[in-house]
Amino acid sequence: MIQFINLLPALVVVFSTLINSEQDQAKIPDGISIAFKAGNAAELSKYMNTTVGILLLEKEDFYKKNVAEAILNDFFSNYRTKDFIIRHQGAKSDAQYAIGILKTERGDFRVYFLLKKVGPELLIHTIRIEAENGK
Repeated sequence: MIQFINLLPALVVVFSTLINSEQDQAKIPDGISIAFKAGNAAELSKYMNTTVGILLLEKEDFYKKNVAEAILNDFFSNYRTKDFIIRHQGAKSDAQYAIGILKTERGDFRVYFLLKKVGPELLIHTIRIEAENGK
């Protein structure tokens, strides 16, 4: 029993390290949230892969990074953002995802994006923006 008590601090440190490293792995870069909150497509494009899957209102396809930026810029011009909050995020292997709510002057949207590791960087491969009410 005394040996277990002596090991307890070491076990706490090991488990804390494991939990913290798992949480760090699932952390979406802050710049992405900031770009969505500001409605800044140029800043968001810094986190995009060279080709990005976009599902946005009537558009659904894979686009080159510069075209994806233009599509998002158009969206942000028509739907001025008020706030963006990540509701859920997770990770599996070399991929991470987040689901959030984008509040605009014209309504709320559910945002989903998928990031995958490309070399040392995590880059956005998919962005899906749908009306929150499902319409």
